[in-house]
Amino acid sequence: MAYSKEMININPEKECERIINQLQEDVGQKLRKRGAVIGISGGIDSSVVLALCYKAFGADRVLAVGLPEKDSSDENYIMTNKLLDKFPVSLVVEDMTPALYGFQAYQRRDEAIKHVFPEYDLGYRVKIGVPAGAEKSNLLNIFHITIISPEEEEKTARLPLAEYLQIVAASNFKQRSRMCMLYYHAERLNYAVIGTGNKNEHELGFFVKWGDGGTDVKPITHLFKTQVFQLAAYLGIPEEIQQRTPTTDTYSAEQTQEEFFFRLPFDILDVIWYGWEQQYSVEEIAACVDMTAEQVEFVIADIQRKKATTEYLRMAPL
Repeated sequence: MAYSKEMININPEKECERIINQLQEDVGQKLRKRGAVIGISGGIDSSVVLALCYKAFGADRVLAVGLPEKDSSDENYIMTNKLLDKFPVSLVVEDMTPALYGFQAYQRRDEAIKHVFPEYDLGYRVKIGVPAGAEKSNLLNIFHITIISPEEEEKTARLPLAEYLQIVAASNFKQRSRMCMLYYHAERLNYAVIGTGNKNEHELGFFVKWGDGGTDVKPITHLFKTQVFQLAAYLGIPEEIQQRTPTTDTYSAEQTQEEFFFRLPFDILDVIWYGWEQQYSVEEIAACVDMTAEQVEFVIADIQRKKATTEYLRMAPL
């Protein structure tokens, strides 16, 4: 059978029913917990997971926890309210900024940024990511840093390894602090913490160990991002959330997940990845995504490299 983009499609009704049944079994029978706690951001993944938990446990046994900090987008709160209009569960908002100041997360991050751009200061915004056009080459993921001044002047430079590692290590306080807060609420209620990571994030290592990776149940880690969107449409997630561009919500400057890590739009990346898993030829896959066979090989190599180099994130302690 010839390969086509439609092969990645799932039956969202059956998949939702299967996940809901599994959630009920995992949380109620295996973990012996009373309900679900979900860190909510107004993004597509956490919205879908909240909707699934709402259907699995009912509104009275689901707690949504907003976890903003000073670099978070104001749009997160707007989208969260739209979601809760449709799925009216309880919401707690915890400002993580004081905790992050306590960890000196911003200070440690900014120290590394100033090694590259000494003029970086309050009022500047920052983001890191792979350079434009990286998806068309077999380059390793070489990160660049961009600062934006209060006057909206942008400067970009290649990010040295030591500074990259320090920025990531400092920024990871955000996810790890949020995990601690989720478990506070889960433990006081005897609930389980439900993860929101999808297959792209889980298998390619786009998560923080003991941060957003620290959960009790991971109900959508088997689903490609495009399949999560299929569930969102079936579940009736608000259109504004479905149309929102997935972002990292880690750095102060607006940044998509594609810019930071994935290098390709999900509707292309997922089709290539699924075709590779199903053992279709690179020529057949390339024909589906309007790329050359060589470019498809670069993408597959990048998937393999990310899976291999982030295996430690998915390992249990030795």
